[in-house]
Amino acid sequence: MQTKQQKEVLVQEVVDKIKDSKALVFANYQGVNVKDITELRRELRKSGSGWQVLKKTLLNIALKNAGVEVNSRELSGQIGVAYSKDEVVAAKTLADFIKSHKGTKFTIEGGSLGEKNLSAVEVQALAKLPSQDELRGQLVGTLQAPISSFVRVLGGNISGFVRVLKAIEEQKA
Repeated sequence: MQTKQQKEVLVQEVVDKIKDSKALVFANYQGVNVKDITELRRELRKSGSGWQVLKKTLLNIALKNAGVEVNSRELSGQIGVAYSKDEVVAAKTLADFIKSHKGTKFTIEGGSLGEKNLSAVEVQALAKLPSQDELRGQLVGTLQAPISSFVRVLGGNISGFVRVLKAIEEQKA
């Protein structure tokens, strides 16, 4: 049993994590074994995200103190929260976890993007979006394509000119 002071410290830590995060995903982890939860935590840590399990009352207090208008008591089951500094990483990681662990009862119950509440369906849609790094890669590819094409065209004109000169040289020889 935690003391009131320990609970206050825990709630403050969670408030700080929530304030640093752009997205939160609430999931019912009831029936998932410790090994699988540890694997989930490891996957989230790789992307700079995290997983926190709290009693709903403490989670409610932390959410309220962080300015997030979600009532965790309305969420079903044992609730854990995944937090992320990227908008889609936590949702994507949890969705991938659900796909790879089909035998478990792990379900996404909802989420929060900034101060906007998200339903489970909206979190699933968020998980299908590309991450910031993927979007940056697509942007770089899009910006690079016209330049690459221009260089190929210039190279083609020069190589064509060289071939014509070589044909003239062979003709005169």
